[in-house]
Amino acid sequence: MRALAELIAAVAPPACPACRRALTRVDERLCRACTMALPWLRPGCPRCGLPHHRGDGCPAAAAAFSRAWAPLAYEGVARRLVAALKFRAALPVADVMAAHMAAHLPAALRDPAAALVPVPAQRARRRARGFDPAGVLTAALARRLDRPVAACLVREDRAARQVGTGRVGRREEGRLSVRVRGSPPSLVLLVDDVHTTGATLDACARALVAADVRVLAVVSYARTL
Repeated sequence: MRALAELIAAVAPPACPACRRALTRVDERLCRACTMALPWLRPGCPRCGLPHHRGDGCPAAAAAFSRAWAPLAYEGVARRLVAALKFRAALPVADVMAAHMAAHLPAALRDPAAALVPVPAQRARRRARGFDPAGVLTAALARRLDRPVAACLVREDRAARQVGTGRVGRREEGRLSVRVRGSPPSLVLLVDDVHTTGATLDACARALVAADVRVLAVVSYARTL
C-alpha cells in the first residue's frame, strides 16, 4: 500500500491544505513551512481561553461554561485550515486539527468519563454543505482521545451567518436557539472549530446545564483574539 501511495504521490502529489503547495513526503499532512508557522496560543485566562484580557475584563465572565481552551489563534495557518474544512470540504483536514488539539489538551480536560459533544450547525447550513464541520472535527478528536461522541444538541434558530457579526449582534435575544435531545451524558467536553465571541458556545452550554449536564470545558481548534 505504501508503494502504491508513493506512486500516486509521484504522479499527482498531494497538496498542503493550508498553502496548497505540493507535499514532499507521503506521510505529510501539513507542509513543514505551515507546521512551523502554526500560531500556538500561550496559556491565559482559563475561563475565556484568551491569552490576556482587554479593558472590559473576561468576556466569558457570565457564560454558562467555566473553562474554555483552544491550542491555536484563529489567524494565519490555523485560519486557513479551518477554511479548508468549512468552505472547501477538505474533510481529512479535521484529523490534522484533531491531532493538534489532542497533543496539547490540558491534563485537567482529559477526564475519561467526559463524552465529546459537537456544537451543532443549523439544519439548512448542514444540508448546503453536506456535512457539519464541528461534527467531523469532534469525531476525529474522539478517535484520538478514545472518547464517545454524543450528538445531543440541536440548533432550532435560523440566524444568518455569523461571519462579520459583532459580539452584541451574536448575543441578541432569540438569535440562537439550542435544545438537548435524547438522554445526554452527565459529563461533557463541548467541541467547536472556532471560538469567536463565545455566543454559540454559551447557548449550547446553557442548554446542557439546564439538562443537568456538567460541562467540563468548551474546546475549540482556534480562538479569535
